[in-house]
Amino acid sequence: MSGPLPIGIFDSGIGGLTVLAALQRQLPGEEFLYLGDTARLPYGTKSSETVVRYALRAGRFLVGEGIRLLVVACNTASAAALPVVEEALTVPVIGVVSPGARAAAAHAAGCVGVIGTESTIASGAYPRALASLRPDLTTITRACPLFVPLAEEGWFDHPITHAVARIYLEPLREAGVDTVVLGCTHYPLLRPAITAALGETVALIDSADAVAGEVATLLGVTAPEAAPRPRPRILVTDAAARFLRIARLILGDGVETLELIDLPD
Repeated sequence: MSGPLPIGIFDSGIGGLTVLAALQRQLPGEEFLYLGDTARLPYGTKSSETVVRYALRAGRFLVGEGIRLLVVACNTASAAALPVVEEALTVPVIGVVSPGARAAAAHAAGCVGVIGTESTIASGAYPRALASLRPDLTTITRACPLFVPLAEEGWFDHPITHAVARIYLEPLREAGVDTVVLGCTHYPLLRPAITAALGETVALIDSADAVAGEVATLLGVTAPEAAPRPRPRILVTDAAARFLRIARLILGDGVETLELIDLPD
């Protein structure tokens, strides 16, 4: 799998940049090509058929740009479209649901909460994955649709975000969850509010590090290379100034400009 081609990463917006950041930490010698389908954000309120269509467009575009592996960093797309994308593309494809579920199953004591978009929660992908790994676990799910726009707004630690988190997550706290899967790549950006709502003792599982580890294994990388490659290319379908500002918060000075593209049908 070694070679000069970049690793492709696809998400509906800024959330997948948390996965990109984890990949950069794990694989600093690799090149990355990121696509945020910001013109069609959010995916979490769309039908599964629409999400499949969008994911195929993004995946085919990135393959056409010359990638050697695709990370579907969107939980909604991973839950709804991963098998279709895997079959349609000519490169290996890794989603975020299975790595996140494995990380949660390895950590949880008995009761796992899963929070995500409406589409991800409705798919049942995480409960199925967790049940296959740990049938003894109790799983409680909760859709948190307002979390994505709050993250896209950059309100990571805003009083409104804290208030919304308390409302959404109270049922999980009352149920006594010991572990919560952040089932959307936007949600790690809201970690302060989520932790405040659930309590410091509840472990939050972010699939980004687990995904980075699986990519490293697939590529046969056992130790990070010393010299980093060029800064990642970041493509968007709607070049809002807000995206660039938040991208720099997540990735530091590793972001210079955004490239505006259109996804063909």
